[in-house]
Amino acid sequence: MIGTLARVGGAARLMALAQQLLLGVALLLMALHVAVYVVYAVNLMAFPFDYDQGEGFELNDTILLSQFQSPYRDNEVFPFYASNYPPLYHVILVPLAWLFGAEYWYGRLAGFLATLITAFAIGYAVRRATGQSTIALLSGCAYLASNYVYHIGPLFRQHISMVMFETLAVVVMAGLSESRRPRRLIVASLALLLAAGYTKQLAIATVAAVFFWLFLRGVRRAIAWAIPFAAVGGGIFLLIDWSTGGQWWLNIITANVNQYILGQYTGLLSQFIGLHGALLILAGLLVVYELYLDRLSLYSVWFVAALLNSVLAGKWGAGDSYFATAIAAMCILAGIFAGRTLSGRWRLPRLLSGAERVMPLLSVAVCAAYVLYGAAVIKLPLNLPVFAQIGQALGLQSNTKFPHFYDSAGWTMGYATIGQIPTAEDIANGWRIVAYAQADPRPILSEEAAFSFRSGKPVVTNPTQLLNLYNNNTPERTLYDPSALIALIEEQAFGVVILRREIGQTAILGFYPPPVLAAIERAYALREAIPMNGHEYTVLLPRPEWSKPQ
Repeated sequence: MIGTLARVGGAARLMALAQQLLLGVALLLMALHVAVYVVYAVNLMAFPFDYDQGEGFELNDTILLSQFQSPYRDNEVFPFYASNYPPLYHVILVPLAWLFGAEYWYGRLAGFLATLITAFAIGYAVRRATGQSTIALLSGCAYLASNYVYHIGPLFRQHISMVMFETLAVVVMAGLSESRRPRRLIVASLALLLAAGYTKQLAIATVAAVFFWLFLRGVRRAIAWAIPFAAVGGGIFLLIDWSTGGQWWLNIITANVNQYILGQYTGLLSQFIGLHGALLILAGLLVVYELYLDRLSLYSVWFVAALLNSVLAGKWGAGDSYFATAIAAMCILAGIFAGRTLSGRWRLPRLLSGAERVMPLLSVAVCAAYVLYGAAVIKLPLNLPVFAQIGQALGLQSNTKFPHFYDSAGWTMGYATIGQIPTAEDIANGWRIVAYAQADPRPILSEEAAFSFRSGKPVVTNPTQLLNLYNNNTPERTLYDPSALIALIEEQAFGVVILRREIGQTAILGFYPPPVLAAIERAYALREAIPMNGHEYTVLLPRPEWSKPQ
């Protein structure tokens, strides 16, 4: 008997030691990921050009709003520009535009801070639900560690701020059952949901998840709150559409109906599971537990809705960022599952009472899951002190288009091939492109707005917006007619045309509609291809021998 007890006690101590060891390794891995992320974000804030193709147009939206002008315009009238996103993210940045002008750093800082706030909200939700501080810390850091969040977090893009508002809304609403003032929580949560929706349209899935959960908790209350929410949200929508003469609907709804690429979605889904699989298992187990043995939490409903919404990652122009909301929900659910396991706070029916004997082993398994996740999402700059030595110790070599960057995700269609810290050569080459723009007094036609800002020229066109509308033209309805833009190109009204292509390509490529690209090739000739951030920027100057057809 004594020997049996000794063996049991020894096994328990061994399990406890294994837990502590694995938690320590997981914390070290998360610390590495957060350090890499912070270094990347700080360096990106100092980079004076577009790092991601759409950043400059987000900045232009901010500048237009700071000048009390609408970014929802007629695409067929010079400067042929309109935004395809709701305005809240840019409105928030307007005071910084007044203070500092057209700069990229404050939009990137806003994105970075949004990820930190989201991570804090995730950690708070897990701590509130489990009382486990270490797991709460791991859960928040797990969000920052994701390759997808790393890529899009510190960019001048609105998507990650939408995820912040979504997460805050869900975490606030999830506290409803514990609150003595539920009305205030509901108002705050719905206000955050409204903010998410007017940051980016994709938040509609989270709105649906919250109201579905409210419906499960009480039909009358859900309907009572849905009516004013719909009235306010719809009223704002109709007011903006009226004030812009219908350009709001055309540019944020119609222009976002893009071609669907099934291979892009299936490739991204496979990559998403490969990177986040360890925590997805924990999150999925909690969903199953709640479905069969407990009541569904808002977090589970949100997780399922976010996963379903990630199907839209297959749209042309979408990509890995569309999984960011699901990652936030995953981190909360995985953290709650892990925290309950470590604290033994499961409420199991009598039928499963024997399962308590395997809880020590399950506790080790959930700790191991965080280690596996931390190892799966490794990405490192290989040319910086400390990180270079870590990469060398791990035997890592560049596996991306960047010569000094390792990314465990590899690559698939729709994945953002960004993440390398910009080099001094990248910055110098950006200013070389600006020199071309400054050498001619005429405006420039550029796929990225930075060269217009840096040369003091107006931002002309939003190419992907024009392409989306052009591709949605039908025999019955023309959404975008490129004739006016083509006429200016054929008149050589632009001093420089700047397009971006993959390194090694030779054709004149770009995001413009095909007739626009054809006009550029007729009236302009390639002067130089300048590399920057893993792409080539083709600088085209007017053909001296060209004369516009009469």
